[in-house]
Amino acid sequence: MYKIPILPLNQEIETKDILKQVNHANKRLAELKGIARTIPNENILINTLVLQEAKDSSAVENIVTTHDELYKAELDKTSLTITSETKEVLHYSEALKHGFALIRKSKLLTNNIIREIQECLERNKAGFRNTPGTTLKNQQTGDIVYTPPQDRTDIEIYMENLELFINDDSVCEIDPLIKLAIIHHQFESIHPFYDGNGRTGRIINILYIVIKDLLDLPILYLSRYIIRNKTEYYRLLQNVRDNGNWESWILFILKGIEKTAQETIELVQEIGRLMQNYKIGIKNELPNIYRHELLNNLFSHPYTKIEFVQQELNVNRQTASKYLQKLAEKGFIKDVKVGRNKYYLNLPLIKLFMGSGKEIESSPESIESVNS
Repeated sequence: MYKIPILPLNQEIETKDILKQVNHANKRLAELKGIARTIPNENILINTLVLQEAKDSSAVENIVTTHDELYKAELDKTSLTITSETKEVLHYSEALKHGFALIRKSKLLTNNIIREIQECLERNKAGFRNTPGTTLKNQQTGDIVYTPPQDRTDIEIYMENLELFINDDSVCEIDPLIKLAIIHHQFESIHPFYDGNGRTGRIINILYIVIKDLLDLPILYLSRYIIRNKTEYYRLLQNVRDNGNWESWILFILKGIEKTAQETIELVQEIGRLMQNYKIGIKNELPNIYRHELLNNLFSHPYTKIEFVQQELNVNRQTASKYLQKLAEKGFIKDVKVGRNKYYLNLPLIKLFMGSGKEIESSPESIESVNS
C-alpha cells in the first residue's frame, strides 16, 4: 500500500537524465514566453488557448465536446441547446481564468485558491473530502488500482504540506519544473476532492508555471500531451506508488512540457502571422473600418457576433453590424445564421486550433465534421 510522502522527498531526484531534460524544457518555455509577448493583446491568447486547454483537459476525463459546440456556447452561455459536456468545458475555462486572476499578483497558490478553482469547476462548495469510500479504478476492468487517504485530517495534513512545498522554495531548492512533476503526482495521490481532481491538478500545473515566472500567461496546455499518452501517464503515476520510480515519471512530465511548449510556439507564431495578414488585408481592402480593436476581436473570438464588437469597440449596433458585414463581403470572416441569430466565423483561425489539414467548408456542421 502506497504511503504518501511528506515533501520534500527524502531521496536524490536530480539525476543526470532529469537535469538534461529539464534544461531542454526550460529552453522551450523561455522561447514560448518570448514568442507570446509578440501578440499585441494578451486576451487573444488567454481566450483562445485557455479554451483549447479546457477542451483537452476535460477530454482526459472523457468529457468530450467539439470546437463548434464550444465556440457557439461562448456566444450565448444561456442557450438551452448547450450540452452538459460543453458546460463542463466552459466551467474549466472559467476556473482556469479565475485561478490565473488570483495568483497573478500574489504569486502564491494556496489551498484556499485551489478550493476556489475546484468549486468553480464543480459548481459546489463540498471542499476537501470528509467521508471515506473514495477509490481509483481501472476504467476498463473496474479493478481498484489505488486508494487515496480516507481520513479528513490526513488529507488536510498532506495538503498543508503540499501548499508549503509549492510556495516556499527554501523547503526544496530544485528546478521548478522538477517540482511541478512532484506537485502533480502528490496532488493526484492525495486526491483531496470528491470530484474534479484531475482537472484541478492540471490547472495547478499551468498556474505553477506562471507563479515561477516561466510564462506570463497560462497558455501551456499540457493536457493534449496527456491525452496522446494517456495509458503511459496513468502507468507512470501508479509506478511511483508501486515501485518508487520517480525518475521515469519526472522525465515523462518534462518531455511533455518541452514538446507542448514547442507545439504552442508554432501555434502562436501561426496566430501572429495570420493576424499580420489580416491587418494588411483589412487596411488595404477596408481602410475606413480598420481598427486594432476590431482585429483583436476577430482573433479573441473564433466565432464573434455584433454584441462583442459593440462592447469591445464601443460602437453602436448599426456600426458593429456594418463592420462585420463588410468583413464578410471581403472574405475575412464567414457569416452564418442559425434561427434568428447571426454570427461570424474566422475560418483560418479555427482551422489552426483544429490542427487539421482539411479545408473547412463555410458552415458549423462541416466544421464539426473536420473536428471529429
